[in-house]
Amino acid sequence: MEPADFGGLLRGARLRAMLTIEALAEASGLSTRAVSNLERGRSAPRQSTLAELMDALGLDEDERRSLTQAARGQTSAAASVPRQLPPDLRVFRGREEVLAGALRLTEEVGSRPGHVLITAVGGMGGVGKTALAVRWAHQVADRFPDGQLYVDLRGFDPDAAAAEPQEVLSAFLRALGVPSEALPESLTERAALFRERAAQRRLLVLLDNARDSEQVRPLLPGATGCLTIVTSRKRLTGLAALNGAHAVDLDVWTHEEAVAGLEARIGADRTAAARADAGELVELCGRLPLAIAVVGAGLAAEPALPLRAVITELTQAASPLDALTADDPRADVRAVLSWSYQVLRPAAARLFRHLAALPGPVFSAEAAASAAGEPVPEARRLLRSLTTANLLARGAGGGYVMHDLVRAHALDLWQHADDDRLAAQQRLLEYLLHTARAANSAIGRTHQGAGQDESPGPGVATVLLQGREQGAAWFEQEESTILAALRAAEDPRLLRVRMRLARVCTHYFQARGQWADERAVQRLALDTALLLDDPGSVCACAGALAYAFAASGDHGRADAVIAVAEKYLDRAPALEQSHAQHLISLVREQQGRYAEAVEHARAALATDRELGDPHFIGRGLNTLAWCLTLAGRHREAVTACQEALPLLQSAGYRSMEAATWDTYGYALHRLGETREAAAHFETSAQMLGEVFNRYQQAAVLAHLAEARVDLGEHADARTAWLTAAGLLDLLGNPEADGMRARADAVRVPVEDPAQGASGVPGGRRTEAS
Repeated sequence: MEPADFGGLLRGARLRAMLTIEALAEASGLSTRAVSNLERGRSAPRQSTLAELMDALGLDEDERRSLTQAARGQTSAAASVPRQLPPDLRVFRGREEVLAGALRLTEEVGSRPGHVLITAVGGMGGVGKTALAVRWAHQVADRFPDGQLYVDLRGFDPDAAAAEPQEVLSAFLRALGVPSEALPESLTERAALFRERAAQRRLLVLLDNARDSEQVRPLLPGATGCLTIVTSRKRLTGLAALNGAHAVDLDVWTHEEAVAGLEARIGADRTAAARADAGELVELCGRLPLAIAVVGAGLAAEPALPLRAVITELTQAASPLDALTADDPRADVRAVLSWSYQVLRPAAARLFRHLAALPGPVFSAEAAASAAGEPVPEARRLLRSLTTANLLARGAGGGYVMHDLVRAHALDLWQHADDDRLAAQQRLLEYLLHTARAANSAIGRTHQGAGQDESPGPGVATVLLQGREQGAAWFEQEESTILAALRAAEDPRLLRVRMRLARVCTHYFQARGQWADERAVQRLALDTALLLDDPGSVCACAGALAYAFAASGDHGRADAVIAVAEKYLDRAPALEQSHAQHLISLVREQQGRYAEAVEHARAALATDRELGDPHFIGRGLNTLAWCLTLAGRHREAVTACQEALPLLQSAGYRSMEAATWDTYGYALHRLGETREAAAHFETSAQMLGEVFNRYQQAAVLAHLAEARVDLGEHADARTAWLTAAGLLDLLGNPEADGMRARADAVRVPVEDPAQGASGVPGGRRTEAS
């Protein structure tokens, strides 16, 4: 009797006994799935199981003899069915969405004629690729009754050579019953025999830790009804392109998954007792499964050790990788990351080390090229290789993202290599400085401070920015890199370029109302200027910092910083004196000290006239006009605006021209010329939108709304306030709520315009730079 007959005999006996599968399972003490697998020939019965089945079915002696003989044949056949999967981890957690997608893919096996399913699971070292693949394989193993094959291809093992496909095929064929003496000699012949043996089987093949697509390709069964799962630290794009593999990219755990992973190793009670510490701990581990496994194993070995002690160790270590070591290299985070690095080509390895100069969470190809001193096209090619190696990822906005622990590894390597780290940081800061200047010019912000005619040094990437949109997009792309680079550049030899970068970027932070960032940046710049004893920069940076404090409502600190600027005014160059006086006047305006504001504005304008630069004279006139109208001297303000506008237009100073149209409208509104004022507000708002100054644009729209109310155009007023609220929402600015409140109360009589600036929370924000 053939082994395959056992399932049929069992089913026939069950039907004669008038039992369902569920009823037989209950009577015999087996599970419903176990009975179903026996009937379909997917598994062979143990002796004790067979006895329980025959008793439950009430078979006579002849029937028992027939079923026993069939079971022996089935057991003999099953002995040659490979069951090679590694054990499923008890502590496996999370990945529900990824597993659900994997199971949906599995359903495709055999559902479409000729369909072969290959899935490549990729991700950085330690992210849990093998654990996911093994969990998936165990969940679907019963669908592949002809066996499950497994091999560790050792693609990134530093202590052993990568597995040769010819040797792997030898092991697979022997597992499928091919005698050693019948194995072909060549790789091509073995691959062909493997495909032939797989053609009539339903096999699951798990190829773990692949080096590349070429190592995998000979090991594919290529048969309908087979599932091949491949894991690799590299993105196996060739396997996807030429063999139709589905890509499953793993990222680190979510916060919730990471906490659950820690809980699985140290216990729910211990995690619940220190929930906040558990959350902080997994974040320090970067939510990387391997790092959490290392920490969890250490905590499990010391049940009395507080989680806070491990947090302290991680935060105080010179590198977080120092606290994530283990006696087994496969469980040592630094060692695991090093395996990916060691297989890189020298140029890619050098670029990877230089990425440590980029302290922000996301960076551009141009920033990476500057840090490494590489041409941008070459840097892009090398970045692609690092992305393929899963040492980097691409962000939603097109930038490159590096995991915190990978960054720590890059920093370790950088510090121990012969690379010129200072030169890398210098090139990065110069790239940001010179491109920020170009972006300001493209947008229409022309006051850029001293040194604007300098050319970047060798190895610094240059970016051609055509138009305002590209200038604004560059600032948004590089904002996190700018902030991080300013904070990280602590070498005394970098202080001057850091200070200049901070000064150039003040335009961007003011235009977005990011006062916290502006305060932090200008504080750094002012401290540097004081250290360098640079009077001009002290005045400029102190003025910008004081304005940021005043705009935030912190008038006491604004006064203290102005006092610093005033000590250096006499020693500063004329242009910097003018700039400082200009900013001080705006601080006094914010404080409601209008007479003093006018005095400082006049001093700034007098210096500007001596210098003779049209766009600085235009800026000075606008500042004076604004302070005059707040002081109630509206007709003088109108005259100043009329003189300023042609100067600013000839200089192409769009942002200051927009501010002047607003000032002009504001003065006319107070003079009762409301229709003309509204037209000027509209011009200003449109121009501010063109130069991407959403914060100022919102303030001008509030002015327009007030004019619309006075004209009885309530619906238009409401629209203007709501548009302003929408702009502030985009910036994450809480002043948006005040705008919406004004819109909701649009039919309520507004305050006398002469009683205050605008009714906008925090006062009117004029162009400060």
